[in-house]
Order: sequence, then structure tokens, then C-alpha cells
Amino acid sequence: MKVLVTGAHGQLGQDVVAIFTAAGHEVAGCGRQELDITDMGLCQQTIAAYHPDAIIHCASYTAVDAAESDADLAYQINAVGTRNIALAAERVGAKLVYMSTDYVFNGQTDQPYHEYDHPDPRNIYGKSKRAGEILVQSLCSRWFIVRTSWLYGLYGSNFVKTMLRLGQEKPAIQIVNDQKGSPTYTVHLARFLICLTESDKFGIYHASNRGACTWYEFAQAIFEEAQELMDWTASAVLEPCLTGQFPRPAPRPVNSVMEHFALRTNGFEDLPPWREGLKEFLLALK
Repeated sequence: MKVLVTGAHGQLGQDVVAIFTAAGHEVAGCGRQELDITDMGLCQQTIAAYHPDAIIHCASYTAVDAAESDADLAYQINAVGTRNIALAAERVGAKLVYMSTDYVFNGQTDQPYHEYDHPDPRNIYGKSKRAGEILVQSLCSRWFIVRTSWLYGLYGSNFVKTMLRLGQEKPAIQIVNDQKGSPTYTVHLARFLICLTESDKFGIYHASNRGACTWYEFAQAIFEEAQELMDWTASAVLEPCLTGQFPRPAPRPVNSVMEHFALRTNGFEDLPPWREGLKEFLLALK
């Protein structure tokens, strides 16, 4: 299968390129320098020239707080850019996998979100990603929308790497304990994307590592596993706190946990538990 990956130099994109290549697919990885997704003509030209069977659209504006004061840029990338990729994909008959987010929900319920629960994003980032979802559904005939959450991987910065660094630099770290979600290892997500893309089971999917925790519980697990699996010792004490103690420009969902209903009903193997993902990541990082 010929696969084109947008956002190929990002945290998820680099693993998608590597894992699809290792699985025997012919992969073209396009970062921002190779493909400006906000340029419709360039999208049409690049995708027509490569003529992929599938496009994994990882390129995204993800600066959640900055989006509140720069909505134009967030929508230009997450909505307009996605429209451009969707139109180009449809023109060559390619499947399109659009990577989306738990932030399309308001996070106010105490139950995990199903794929067809009503989206109600609370911040600009979530609203712009939801706009991208709508455009994919409107403009493509062969699409997958994959919502994921709390991503971390070997490439780029993320919560796990930050905790490992701060754990040795600070005497104490306050971590919010009233936001719940599912930490997701990019390698596990990329492996699922292969299974999904090789199928014709189009639709919306929730894909995250199984189980849930708060950010504070995640930090606790990072410290515990790093001390067991790596030559690492924490100097910091972890202290739970409330979201309200650290006000930020963009409101965060209290509950980001997503039900994997579509994975089960379509016969896909679920992702491993989140703690397994954390262990695998720390061993790879070591």
C-alpha cells in the first residue's frame, strides 16, 4: 500500500512513518517543509503526483492555550488544511485517516465517551479539530476519524519526558488530580492505524491505551516505573492539586476517557493497557 503521512516530523507522525515502513508499506513522509497543508494547490499537486492509496493526516495545530488567542491560525491548519487534504484525497481515491482528539467533547460527563456521542468542544483547539472532522465527513467518501488522547512518544516533548526531567530538578511538583483520561503511547496507536488503514471499515474510532487515570496518578506511575526500569531516581515529591489552582487560557475536559465501542464492534484488537504502554516507552527511552 502506498501511504502518505502529513505531519511526518511530529511526535505521532515519526512513529507512523517508521511503523508503516517496517510493515512493508511504501511511505512518503511529509513535514511542514515538504507540504504546507494550508496551500490547496500544493496539496492537490503533491498528492496527485504520489497518488497514495491512503493518507494518514497527522499534521495539526496542537498549542491548546495559544489557540485561544490565535484562533485564525488554529482553524487555518486544523480546518482549512484538513479540507485541502480531504479534497486532494478524494480526487485520487485515497482513504483518509484524520487524527482527532478527545477535546471535541466537553468533558463534563462521568461516563466514557462513545464514538457517536454529541461533540461539544469547550476550547478553540477542540472546536478547530471538530471542524476538521466535519469537513472530512462532508468531502470524503472513504474516511476514518480517529480520536485519541494524552499522547506521548520518543519524539518531541510530552508529559512523560517532562515528569522525568522535573522529577530530578525540583523538590516538589504539583500535578492536577481532577482531570481523568487515557495516556496513549504513539507506537501502540500507530500499530492500530495499520490495521485500520488496511481495512475498509470506515467511520469514527476512539483509540487510546486501555484504562484511565488522573494526571497525578499518571505522574505517580511514571516515577514508579522509571525507578524500576531505568537508572533513574526522583528527588521531587508529587503533590496532588486541583485544576482551579492553575488557571490556563483554554479550559480542559475534566473527563477525557473514551469508550472503544467501534474497535470492538468492527473486530479490531484493542490497544494495550496504558501502564503497559508506559513501560514499553520507558524501556525504549532507556
